[in-house]
Amino acid sequence: MKKKLCMSLLILVGALVLAGGALAADPQVTDAQTKGPIAGALVTLSDQQVRAGKDGAFHLEGAGETLKLRAPGYARREFATSELSDPPAEIALTPFMVKALYLSSYGLASQKLREAALEAIKLNNLNALVIDVKGDRGFIPFKVDIPLAEEVGAQKTILFKDMKAIVDSLKEQGLYLIARIVVFKDDPLAAAKPQWAVKSKGGGVFRDREKLRWVDPFHQEAWDYNSAIAKAAAAAGFDEVQFDYVRFADNRKVGFAKPANQDSRTGAITGFLKAAHQALAPYNVMVAGDIFGYVMWNLDDTGIGQKVDAVLDAVDVVCPMLYPSGYQFGIPHYKNPVQNTYEIVYLSLKRAQERTNANPLRFRPWLQAFRDYAFRGGDFKEERMRIQIEASDKFGASGWMFWNPRNVYPTGKFAD
Repeated sequence: MKKKLCMSLLILVGALVLAGGALAADPQVTDAQTKGPIAGALVTLSDQQVRAGKDGAFHLEGAGETLKLRAPGYARREFATSELSDPPAEIALTPFMVKALYLSSYGLASQKLREAALEAIKLNNLNALVIDVKGDRGFIPFKVDIPLAEEVGAQKTILFKDMKAIVDSLKEQGLYLIARIVVFKDDPLAAAKPQWAVKSKGGGVFRDREKLRWVDPFHQEAWDYNSAIAKAAAAAGFDEVQFDYVRFADNRKVGFAKPANQDSRTGAITGFLKAAHQALAPYNVMVAGDIFGYVMWNLDDTGIGQKVDAVLDAVDVVCPMLYPSGYQFGIPHYKNPVQNTYEIVYLSLKRAQERTNANPLRFRPWLQAFRDYAFRGGDFKEERMRIQIEASDKFGASGWMFWNPRNVYPTGKFAD
């Protein structure tokens, strides 16, 4: 036991002491293929977490049984410190690009939809699924040890008696699993706790176009609730937690617990994401945040508390929704997004990277696999899906995800 503790200390102090008494440099996180450094990689030991520097080197002092590493565009890695017989000069991570389809909890529960999605994944050499853990209606489809979830009625519809077993089964098929959590659009929570709900300026609790209620992002009780759900997903074995509807309701006729302006809105949204990121640190899961496509272009917070640089500073991966149908006003020089699918995806990502000076791997877009509703542009099937993939890959994103709210995907080939 004494030997194990000493080894844990020795391998992680800033100046590594080798057996002969010589000094070695800080460990360096590197790319297993290129051997180059991975700047910004997150390294966790016990309750400590640091980022690797530009040269991939990191400095941790203290003891712990497990060393955990992750970085966008790479597979996570964990190993027992006792396995390290010598202080490592390098710790390599293997490149990994996420190629995903989305399934709602009902889509996962439906044998027909699930098997069709898995067949599309197999045919197109995909490797990931995004699955609702708390969807648009605020329900959690498996039992969680969160009293508030039971209290507000979020546990009324239990679709999966053993979520961990389902996760394990999907992982056995080689799939990377992403838990989607809809955050502030939460009808059950806002109904049960109206004091936390977004208010209508005319009085009462606000309801959106779907007649659903929202929780006010200024209430940290909502932060804690969603962080607890995220930890439950991580404990069930998900590889990543992705926060959606992590924004203020986009309606001017609403009221909040505090004065809502650009700074206060942005502070609330990024504050939640940073808190959730910290709460998830022990699990070593990737943490992602979904943002509107126009956030890549707008210099303000788009009226909802989303700024690309601020969100990027709070999560591991930013997931912009680059659906051409969602660009109702187009982008500069491209007024009809449906006819310029490649440009919408590529230029939006490029715009964000130019503004933030971030590594392209920090971005992973949502792409369109549903029928156009804005420009009478028809279906987005194999050909248009392929075009979007080409744009994302050309940019150098850490993968992509396809959204279809009905969970129905083409039967033909759209990816290599």
